[in-house]
Amino acid sequence: MNQPIDEDVKTLHSMGYAQELARRMSGFANFAISFSIICILAGGITSFPQALSTGFGFQVFVGWIVGGCFALVVALCLGQIGSAYPTAGGLYHWSSIFGGRGWGWATAWFNLIGLLFVVASVNVGVWYLFRDLVLAGVFHVDVGSLTVDPAQDGNAHAIRVQIAAVSLITLVQALTNHFGIRLTTMLTNFSGYLIFVVAIVLTATFLIWGATWDFSRLVTFANMTGEAGGGLIAQPRSAFVAFLIGLLYPLYTITGFDASAHTAEETHNARVAVPRGILHSVFWSVLFGLVMAASFVLASPDLAAMAKEGGSAWFNLFNTLPAPTWLKNVLAIAIVVANFICALAGLTSTSRMIFAFARDGGLPGSRIWRRVSARWRTPVAAIWLGAGCSVAATLYSPAFSALAAGCALFIYVSYAMPIAAGFFAEGKRWTQFGPFRLGIWSKPLAVLSCMGVGVLIYAGIQPPSDVLIDYICGIVLFLTLLWFGVERRRFKGPPIGAEITRRAHAIEAAEEAVGQAAATDAHTPSMINPK
Repeated sequence: MNQPIDEDVKTLHSMGYAQELARRMSGFANFAISFSIICILAGGITSFPQALSTGFGFQVFVGWIVGGCFALVVALCLGQIGSAYPTAGGLYHWSSIFGGRGWGWATAWFNLIGLLFVVASVNVGVWYLFRDLVLAGVFHVDVGSLTVDPAQDGNAHAIRVQIAAVSLITLVQALTNHFGIRLTTMLTNFSGYLIFVVAIVLTATFLIWGATWDFSRLVTFANMTGEAGGGLIAQPRSAFVAFLIGLLYPLYTITGFDASAHTAEETHNARVAVPRGILHSVFWSVLFGLVMAASFVLASPDLAAMAKEGGSAWFNLFNTLPAPTWLKNVLAIAIVVANFICALAGLTSTSRMIFAFARDGGLPGSRIWRRVSARWRTPVAAIWLGAGCSVAATLYSPAFSALAAGCALFIYVSYAMPIAAGFFAEGKRWTQFGPFRLGIWSKPLAVLSCMGVGVLIYAGIQPPSDVLIDYICGIVLFLTLLWFGVERRRFKGPPIGAEITRRAHAIEAAEEAVGQAAATDAHTPSMINPK
């Protein structure tokens, strides 16, 4: 293993960074962390009602194919860049190299906000799944008072309970991340296998005990916006717009695969493993998710009635499925566990983004957030900042649909930014490539990616997610003022050119500090903060 590690460190040094994090992840672990964040048992279940309430069975099945193919195009583009520049900063670092420090700085913020929405939305989903599958389904508890519904008098109580539950869930995930990448990797590796097994068993369960085998449902489109779909998409929209809104179902699910890039500095043979982890996580999620989503449509006794049930549609279908009780109980618990690890992996990715951005001085209080534990070799300050901010995001909007739309929108915008910059930089500022190359397909796929993200932006701000418009406008205005008012003069960006050479001594000192601290303080979680 020494030779790949040496080559990885050499590559990292060539980009101006020290090997501070522990490089303990295998190629499978790199794949598993992205596959765990995508987690078709998360968005593939919790966002299912949104697809059904926009374009019926066609939206679920054909919409998944369209959204999945688009995600693969984006993954190809990011994989090519990640193969050339395997750093924890990922998207931010790439945008800075291709488009300048201002473009990179903006990318960092969009990616960071998107990642926070990932953790927030999935943890809200964990609570929903635990409430409706385990409490209601397994233990038969009446969860009516725990359901967030603005039309209910007890809504404020339900929101308080949800915030407390999400805070507790996030606390456990932060503690798990705190105590080293090895523990997190063990869980995400387990999750990789768990998702495959549970998705297969869940699909088989729906097909064996509920399937109508009416395959025409999968290609039948009906505009279910407004009252037709139970009001989940409250305002009636045109059929075309309804289909675009429904694409948030696969794209909210198939997101977060930049985790393979964010953990590049902890992965062996990163220039090969990172693009492979990105592409494989997306491909297998698209394939297994498609079959699983189709089984939900085929298993409904009355698809039109199911669409009118709104956000509870999938849970009602599962809980009334005439499968053995013990099997449903095991599946319910496994789904909750998979979703918990999904958000755990999301927090891992978020903390690495915070660490990398702070390492280059991009965050207020960067000296704090860039610190690495000498004992655990993890960015513990960044982990706890990410955990706190993700809980705060649920205070802004406890509604799952808004958090999910915000997640997909911000993440995919941050994906498009380095891809767009790379389109113009390829062959000019971008001359360093890795083992994974797209060749003549590079620029056409980049154009397709950026156009698709433009469509996603339009879909993401449609009702009921139009609450995001003010949020997005406020963020853009704040970041614009912050950049031109302060950061344009202060922020230097990642090391480029001669700055990399000047950092040689600092890199050596940083790695020596890591080694000395780990050797002399093995029992105390001291912090290192090399300059």
